[in-house]
Amino acid sequence: MKALLLILILTAIPAGATVEDPGGGSMADTGSTWPVQTEPSLPKFLPCPDPPQCLIVSVDLVGPNADSEKKYVTQGKTLEFLVGVENVGSSEVTANLGISSKSCPMEWFSWTEESLSIPAGSARTRKLTVSTDTNAMAGTYDFVVDASSLCCKSNSEARDFIIQDLDYASETAISGTGQFRLNKNVRSMDSGIKSNKEILFSGSVDALVKNEYLVDGSLGKNPNFEAQDAVDNYNALVPGDSLIGNENFKSSAVFGGVGAKLQESYDLQQMEFGSQSFNLHQTGSLKKTAEFKTANNFTGFYLIDAKQMIPGQKNLLGHEEYLGSFEINRRILFRNKQTSESLCAEADCAKKPSVPGQVVCPDSSGSCNKFANALNAFSKSA
Repeated sequence: MKALLLILILTAIPAGATVEDPGGGSMADTGSTWPVQTEPSLPKFLPCPDPPQCLIVSVDLVGPNADSEKKYVTQGKTLEFLVGVENVGSSEVTANLGISSKSCPMEWFSWTEESLSIPAGSARTRKLTVSTDTNAMAGTYDFVVDASSLCCKSNSEARDFIIQDLDYASETAISGTGQFRLNKNVRSMDSGIKSNKEILFSGSVDALVKNEYLVDGSLGKNPNFEAQDAVDNYNALVPGDSLIGNENFKSSAVFGGVGAKLQESYDLQQMEFGSQSFNLHQTGSLKKTAEFKTANNFTGFYLIDAKQMIPGQKNLLGHEEYLGSFEINRRILFRNKQTSESLCAEADCAKKPSVPGQVVCPDSSGSCNKFANALNAFSKSA
């Protein structure tokens, strides 16, 4: 009887069961659902399996394409390049540029690493200057520019340039109080130039710099002869003190030069600043060009006498004198470049000399031929 009663009681109690998950929580607690499964993604730091070629690097010298000599430079001078990167991909990229070289010191480059953000289908450029050392050996130097970007291949672009030796260099720099005298005399028949300088001062000067450089067979945009002068804060201290100078430059057309002549004379009691340069291009890309630039602030007497004389073609003259206190900025440019071949009869054309630099007469005049022969003989003996 007791057993039957126990069975009835157990059947009256509702049946229930709890299943616990491994985390210890009950599935019947909140009615939560299982998480949705997603496809795994690759981390960004992993390399792309097959990156496309989407960056194109180019390196070009600044200047006209027709100038075959533009890669020449002299010691201590600078060349300018344009580094271009084109993005031919379908999305914007950040291109990291780098420069490497086995022959150039890294200090010569204005930058060795750069970053460019380039939209799809666009190109960006950066200027790169290469400043050679004053003691660099003559010869050919090269470097490589490459680019890199995430999931994007790029080419590498190599370029080279040629350094020419200086045939002559003279540099003077002084600072102090007292008396100073300087004399310089340069003559080069190969470049057809003459240069004379005579400078004397008594008083005080913070800095006085006189530089001269000569490269007889200079190529590219580099001058055959270059003179650079700078004066900073000259002052006469007692009556009679002065800064006196007489400077002459000449490039004779008879000897294949520009036909330019420049004379500069001064007698100053004060010069706050003075900066000037004279460049003569006898060969190279700027052949037959002479340029004089000056910017001065002074008190005293100052004279500039500039002329260009090409027999039978040009006769230009400029003369300026200043007396008092002035600030001037002056530029004088002479050219002697033949723009086209001259027309001549067959007999006259046959008279062109086989040796460059010789003088010939346009006619059969006895006096002209006598002068030409004497001049050619003098040129050979000089």
